[in-house]
Amino acid sequence: MKRFRRHGQESQRDRLKQELFQFNKTVEHGFPHQPSALSFSPSLQLLAIGTHSGAIKLYGAPGVEFMGLHDENAAVTQVHFLPQQVELVTLLEDNSLHMWTLRAHQGLSELLEIGRFTLTGPPGAFPNVTRVTAVLAHSLGELLLLGTEGGHVFIVEVPGFRELEERNISLDQVANSVPEDYIGRRNLEHVEALQENPVDPNQVVIGYGRGLMVIWDLEKQCALQHIPATQQLESVWWTEDGRHLISSHSDGSYCRWAVGEGDESDEEEKSDIPYGHFPCKAITKIIQLPTQQGPPFLLFSGGMPRASYGDRHCITVIHGKTQIALDFTSRIIDFFVIKDGPQHTGDPSALVVLVEEELVVIDLQTDGWPVIQTPYLVPLHCSAITCSHHVSAIPLKLWERILATGDLQQTHYSKKPWPITGGQNLAPDPPQRDLLLTGHEDGTVRFWDASGVCLHPMYKLSTAGVFHTDTDPNDNMNQSTEGEWPLFRKVGCFDPYSDDPRLGVQKIHLCKYSGYLTVAGTAGQILVLELNDEAAEQTVEAKVVDLLQGQEGFRWKGHTRLDVREEPVLFPPGFQPFALVQCQPPAVITALNLHSEWKLVAFGTSHGFGLYDYQQKNSVLVKCTLNPSDQLAMEGPLSRVKSIKKSLRQSFRRIRRSRVSLRKHHVNNAAKLQEANARLEAELAEMELAPVQRKIEARSSDDSFTGLVRTLYFADTFLSDSSHNTPSLWAGTNGGCVFAYMLRIPPMEHRAEEGVAAQPAKEIQLMHRAPVVGIVVLDGHGAPLPEPLEVAHDLARSPDMQGSHHLLVVSEEQFKVFTLPKVSAKMKLKLTAIDGSRVRRVGVSWFSSSRTEDYGESGLVVLTNQGDLHVVSLPHVKMQVHYPCVRKEDVSGIASCVFTKHGQGFYLISPSEFERFSLSTRFVVEPRCLVEPPLHSAASQRRRQLDGASSPHRHVSTAAASLPSQPPPPLANLPVCPSPSRNPRQDAEDAEVLQEIQKSLEGDQTLTMENNVKSAVA
Repeated sequence: MKRFRRHGQESQRDRLKQELFQFNKTVEHGFPHQPSALSFSPSLQLLAIGTHSGAIKLYGAPGVEFMGLHDENAAVTQVHFLPQQVELVTLLEDNSLHMWTLRAHQGLSELLEIGRFTLTGPPGAFPNVTRVTAVLAHSLGELLLLGTEGGHVFIVEVPGFRELEERNISLDQVANSVPEDYIGRRNLEHVEALQENPVDPNQVVIGYGRGLMVIWDLEKQCALQHIPATQQLESVWWTEDGRHLISSHSDGSYCRWAVGEGDESDEEEKSDIPYGHFPCKAITKIIQLPTQQGPPFLLFSGGMPRASYGDRHCITVIHGKTQIALDFTSRIIDFFVIKDGPQHTGDPSALVVLVEEELVVIDLQTDGWPVIQTPYLVPLHCSAITCSHHVSAIPLKLWERILATGDLQQTHYSKKPWPITGGQNLAPDPPQRDLLLTGHEDGTVRFWDASGVCLHPMYKLSTAGVFHTDTDPNDNMNQSTEGEWPLFRKVGCFDPYSDDPRLGVQKIHLCKYSGYLTVAGTAGQILVLELNDEAAEQTVEAKVVDLLQGQEGFRWKGHTRLDVREEPVLFPPGFQPFALVQCQPPAVITALNLHSEWKLVAFGTSHGFGLYDYQQKNSVLVKCTLNPSDQLAMEGPLSRVKSIKKSLRQSFRRIRRSRVSLRKHHVNNAAKLQEANARLEAELAEMELAPVQRKIEARSSDDSFTGLVRTLYFADTFLSDSSHNTPSLWAGTNGGCVFAYMLRIPPMEHRAEEGVAAQPAKEIQLMHRAPVVGIVVLDGHGAPLPEPLEVAHDLARSPDMQGSHHLLVVSEEQFKVFTLPKVSAKMKLKLTAIDGSRVRRVGVSWFSSSRTEDYGESGLVVLTNQGDLHVVSLPHVKMQVHYPCVRKEDVSGIASCVFTKHGQGFYLISPSEFERFSLSTRFVVEPRCLVEPPLHSAASQRRRQLDGASSPHRHVSTAAASLPSQPPPPLANLPVCPSPSRNPRQDAEDAEVLQEIQKSLEGDQTLTMENNVKSAVA
């Protein structure tokens, strides 16, 4: 009966776990790592980015995001939306083509791959014959033109990916039609560009690498005109009126060619090298767009003089007499222009540029062409991220003050709204306001709105102004010499270079109730800041704290401390420093905690820890934890004098000791093993079987960095006796030692006059000497103690002071609970993994039930060095669930993980991206959006039906036929293919039939696509 009862209890607990815990990777914040391709759909108003890792990401209005991942581990080289449809095609580095669609499912759209295709040449052909170099998605929406390295153009029907061999354009066909006097006719090279005539879909221009451009008639299957350029071709642009072609070349020139009915008008109309006749870099892409009133916009990338500006990444914008070279922060991947109007045929409104490290959008309709602030795809790594800190449920008043100060920093941005508006964001409003703070290598702290899907920048704090650095305040990269030509303008915020690596931010702690902020850095500096709505000029005095406490025999070999400015500094509105603590030696701050109710800051390094009273601006406590044998702790992370011989010597000594111990105990191993097995069998007979647990090996006390402080914790609990609670400070070190200090805090009315006192109370040495990574005190109900001022603001219940408190010490090896105040071990939990798991990150979270709002549990969230997430129950420290989350090889991702108070977390999947995950069934932030197909007119349906009927070799799939597009009308003065006479009445009847077919197929449109793809592959 006991066994059945326990089984029933376990089943009930399992059901409760399902209501509390669920693991999901929900959204990726930031800028995609190593982008490689860009595309834009004017009809869907969606932006697509492909990456080197094979990911494809779609973005529309803020909150509208989709992501897909190719099975092949190959870079995405090109992305193309099918005109007027919800499909797009990607080309990978392995020469495979992939079809993706946005399919609606239960009211939400999802990005799905529905087909793949690879060109196959004739038997025995060289691979370059079918290696795709250029792709054109035809405006009719059912054809792809694929230009190859061998000079051929293959025509493929989509979405079924069926090659139309009869319509392919071979290199021989083109070469035979080239005039005899063209110097490069025997070697046209690869197809560099494919462009469609904007006014006649039957005409395309094929641009070959050698420079030749051929206007080809798709219906007549013949060449209409040859344009024999002599320079290496980079790109081709067909003007919107269809009358001119603009080609850009490898020598930094571009040419304008008139489009005629034959080769009589093959003369260059205009050839120009915009940046002089000295050797210039290639113009890789060129665009010309007309305006309704005024001159057209001409935009091109590259073309800079090699000797003077060959290292610049520029896009030149020419409009009338205005010419500016936009100087970007990294290599340009691609760019496009968004136009006004419901049909996107108006004046150019925004230039969208994808560079290697960020996305930049330029407002082309406002004087000065300012940058439009991006609501997503913000480069988190504009300076390298060094730490992060998450704060949940920000009070509205503090939130508005941070927003207001952030708005003052963004006056240089355009007032225009975000121009990419595709899709509908159906996600509910965030239940609370969350902040994510990131510390950076250049000494800045950036505040991000982490409440929803978009990680939006709110405010930027710089700590460099407090110190003297090597930077020159008059050194402005945006300034250009008077009269300098070309006129450069620096755009973008990516700046990976730090003026001084000692400025790097290592720890952050924000109190959301008081508005106090502490920022600790690489050179042992701790700044205490408060939020001020007005600018203020003040002097920040440094309080130097000697963590070695005069111990002899130690010499710091690392970097020096930062020099503090002695003169008053004008700080802008926002967080302003009013206190500074400088640790000596100036080592990296490894632990930091702030108690705003007691006005105390605790900090720790590899040498010890201290306590600072920022109200009276004096030091309360200094404790040296340095091991006398630990010389590595005196060298610092930026030291170049670290002794390799010493490291090797220590390693060999460790190996020698282990060999000696093995020889010593080898004789008695067999007897001891038999004795241990017998004892184990006796114990198992009396107790229930526990999970398989890894043996914890004791660590040597002379390991390096044993005195490094890993965690600091404030608690109001019982230290001296069980009847009087007192404020306390707890510190855990790398050597498995926990220090506890009793604090005497004066009453509020005497706080300004009387000082804070600290005296040692407890010291715990863990037997296995594993690093202590977390400390939590549990009240009489087993709940973690609330945050400072949380009870005062009626946001948490008062802790239970009647029952006995418990101390939970989390080491890398185990979770151990001690009773207070006696500090006697009560229970423990060892990691059950047998593959060497160690705790790397730990946090306390609240998990609410998905079934009822009245129930929830506190849990300990743990991330191990294997990349696994565990949830441990409190106060009984029992393992609840575990999930694989991060690759164990991703050491930086594991080290960057930060947990929220409600079961979510963030970790870096690249230097520029946070992966967001959730362990809670209730708090999940993920994209929920819908993209509807563009509206189609009857004329476009009629055109598609007639075009399909006129070609006996073309089989249009049913799904493709239900997604027709509107082609532009042909221009009368250009050569167009003859079309049969049409009966208006018949046209109307055909349109009605097609509309009925389309309505009947809306439900299973994508299913039909997939069937067509499968049949085509078969």
